[in-house]
Amino acid sequence: MRLQIILKKLQKLHPKEIDLSLERCKELCKKLGNPQDKIEVISVLGTNGKNSTISAMLAILKEANFNCNVYTSPHILKINERFVFNNKELSDEELADLFEEVEGINNNNPITFFEILTASFFYKAAQYPKNINLVEAGLFHRFDATNIIKQNLASVVTSISKDHLDWLPKNEQTIEKIVFEKTSTLLNSNIIVAKQGSDETMNCIKKTISQNQSNKIFFNKHFSYSVCENNFFYYEDKLGELKLQMPNIKGQFQLENISTAIATLRILDLEIKKEHIQKGVTKISDLARLQEIKSGKLKELVKKNKLIVDGSHNEDGARVLNEYLQSLDCNKHVIVGMMSNKRHEKYISYFKNITSLTTVDIPNQPNAISGKDLVKKFKNLPNVKYQPNILEAIKSINLKEGDILLITGSLYLAGEVLSLN
Repeated sequence: MRLQIILKKLQKLHPKEIDLSLERCKELCKKLGNPQDKIEVISVLGTNGKNSTISAMLAILKEANFNCNVYTSPHILKINERFVFNNKELSDEELADLFEEVEGINNNNPITFFEILTASFFYKAAQYPKNINLVEAGLFHRFDATNIIKQNLASVVTSISKDHLDWLPKNEQTIEKIVFEKTSTLLNSNIIVAKQGSDETMNCIKKTISQNQSNKIFFNKHFSYSVCENNFFYYEDKLGELKLQMPNIKGQFQLENISTAIATLRILDLEIKKEHIQKGVTKISDLARLQEIKSGKLKELVKKNKLIVDGSHNEDGARVLNEYLQSLDCNKHVIVGMMSNKRHEKYISYFKNITSLTTVDIPNQPNAISGKDLVKKFKNLPNVKYQPNILEAIKSINLKEGDILLITGSLYLAGEVLSLN
C-alpha cells in the first residue's frame, strides 16, 4: 500500500507522461550527488530485443558470478521488475523507501515519472560501485533520461524499426530520423550493433555513428551465429567459435539477441568463460517474450494446446513473431489487443496463414484502441471477430488437438494475461 501511495504521488509531479528532455533528470541527479557518474554501465537501446538482450547478458554474467544491477521498462506485472540490484528485485518496502528518499530530495519539483524512476535507479546503483549495470533506454535515446551518463562500458544497439512515430513530426517519421534519435549521441566507448531488419537500417546506423570514435562491432562483420542440427547453434567472433545448446526461450530472433549479448560481454574482456556462456543461454528469464504458459487458470482453458504470450507491438516485432509461427506445423489462433498509437494494419499484415484472429480490449489502459475499433481495421482478414476480454476470447476459440494459441499486440496486454493466469 505504501508503495502504491508514493507511486501515485510520483505520477503527478509532471502534467505529461513523457516530456523528452535531459535537464530535469540532470538537475535531480546533481542534488543526489551525480550517482550516474559513479557506476559501470552497459547501455542498451533500439526498438526491439532490448529486454531479451539484457536478460541474456544477465544470465551469462550471473553464471560468471558477477553482481548486476538492471534497469528496464516497462514492467509486465509489477514495477519491482525495473529495479534489480545484486541480481535481485527490490521488495515493495525497499522500493518505497528509495522513492520516498529521492522524492524528498526532489522536493515536488516538476519531473516525469520515468525521469524520477531513472534518477532513483542511478541513486541506488551508486551504492554498488563494483556491480555491472545493464540499463535499457526508453522511448528514444538522445533525450532519454538514461542518456545523462558521461561514460559507459558499451552501447548496445538492438534492432531498430519504426515505432512511436507519433512523437515525430509527420515529415520526419522515417527510419533515418529514428536511427538518428537513437544513435547520434552514443558515448565514445564500445558500440555493438545487432542484426537489423534491413540493409537500409544497418547503413543508416553506420552513417550516423561514422564520426564516433568508439570501437565498433557489427553483426555479420565481427560476430555471427548459425543454426545446426541436434538442438545446437554456433556463435562465432574473432575470439573463436562456440557450440551452444539452443536457449530456453523461443524464436530464431532470440538467437540474434543472445549473439549480441555474447559479443558485448566478450569484447569487454570480463574473463567470461565458455562454460559461463553455455550454461547462461539455457537459464534466460524473459517475461512475455514468446513465453509459453504451462500452468494456471488460462492454461486450464486451452487444456493440452500450447498457450503463448508475446508483447510485440510494432512491425519488426510482428515480422519476427510471424517467422516463428511459420516454423510451426499446426493451426495458429491469435488474440490481439493494441495501443492506439500503433500502426495496426501494418502490424497485422505480417501474420500469414492464421486460422482465427480475435481482437480484445486492454483493460485499465485509456490509450488503448478498443477491440471493436480494431476489428474494423482488420475486417478484410478471414475469421476475424471481437470479444470484450481475454477470458471470453479464449472460450470463443474452437481449439483442436495440436493447435496453438498466441496472445500478442502489447506489453500491457501481456501483463494482463500473466496477471489473469
